Amino acid sequence: MKTGFGYIKWTAVLSVCAFMLFCSSSRKSGGLGSGKGQHSPANNNGRAKTDPLLENLLKQHPELFSNILKNRDSLRVQIIYTQINRLANNKPVFSNYYFNVNPDQYYYPASTVKLPTALLALQKLNELKIAGLDKSSTMITEGGYSGQNEVYNEPNSIDGKPSVANYVKKILLVSDNDAFNRLYEFAGPAYINEQLHKKGYSSAQIIHRLERFLSEDENRHSNPISFYDPKGKLIYKQPMQFNQQTYPERKEQLGNAFYRGDALVQGPMDFSKKNRLVLEDLHSIVKSILFPNEVPANQRFNISPEDYQFVKKYMSQFPNESGYPSYDTANYWDAYCKFLYWGSEKGPLPKTFRIFNKVGDAYGFLIDAAYVVDFATKTEFLLSASMYCNSDGVLNDSKYDYDSVGFPFMKNLGRVIYEYEKKRKKSFIPDLSTFKMNYEK
Repeated sequence: MKTGFGYIKWTAVLSVCAFMLFCSSSRKSGGLGSGKGQHSPANNNGRAKTDPLLENLLKQHPELFSNILKNRDSLRVQIIYTQINRLANNKPVFSNYYFNVNPDQYYYPASTVKLPTALLALQKLNELKIAGLDKSSTMITEGGYSGQNEVYNEPNSIDGKPSVANYVKKILLVSDNDAFNRLYEFAGPAYINEQLHKKGYSSAQIIHRLERFLSEDENRHSNPISFYDPKGKLIYKQPMQFNQQTYPERKEQLGNAFYRGDALVQGPMDFSKKNRLVLEDLHSIVKSILFPNEVPANQRFNISPEDYQFVKKYMSQFPNESGYPSYDTANYWDAYCKFLYWGSEKGPLPKTFRIFNKVGDAYGFLIDAAYVVDFATKTEFLLSASMYCNSDGVLNDSKYDYDSVGFPFMKNLGRVIYEYEKKRKKSFIPDLSTFKMNYEK
């Protein structure tokens, strides 16, 4: 981001004074980013972190959140809200607030694992440093082991050929499962988890494909993949990989019954071999994309400035604004992957209001991690939330409380925080021009 080079000495003095003002009442909480301007939770219940500010905001709207406050543990609600205050040179200062955030309370991350996987696929391409190899190169996925799918074409790409770029688009626009599986296979679970751990996300485990019921062994094997230039010349060939990493034992079970095929199995479902990505880590990953210069260097993804713009563009673009892949509004409405603020609302959304985010929903869990920006009112904030919407305790029955509990909660939470932020006094109005993207339509 621009840091205001060329400002006169008096502006610099104002910046320092403002920084001291914003940080004087904040303490490090050690949870997100560099810790600057972070608020330390005043109320901890076990390992759960809760701040009075966020809890009081919910209490001010009992008609919306009384059930959430009363059943926070059974609903497994977790919320992280980050205020952003700007200095005179537009440098952001962050203050984090928590509600019931507990890294030990498991939630199934669902499609949110696609975001770090997409970033690491771009990073791997960058680190290979092979002439002519980039995200637009034709990517052919072959089969070499049980359960592996082959992919030789992509009807929804501009040239009919698969590529990392097109898979990233599909992930960010409509949360495509097949696109994730292809990038999981290219990056490989060993690389994905090793890199996440190096970036400080030590509890992350992205260890299986999505929407495919494969064994642990099959998920440890990644397809052989070849990349070609526009003339069909082979640029790079990656042999089949096997993930030899071992991970800490987990004991995570949920529910009181679950379906295995058509059979109802009594007892909790085992999630100890399923993907894991805690909300604080997901929140930090979103922050690192939008504000890479404001997180520690080791937390940044090693991708080019152009790749950062590419990711931000498709995180915030509506599906119907995409040329390739193309999506119809009947099945992919503007808020299709925008849970916070919009819930399950359909219809066109205002162009001046953008959400850079990644959602997930599966096994009754609903998750959204977002940077919200309203260019018209100069409002911005980071907000992440997760919830378990499964009142009957039965998993795999496709009977979850998304529509009655989950989506209304996400919508109401986003709007309450937005209204609070819109009215909150700020010393300096933010320049948000860096987040204005050139969309395809």
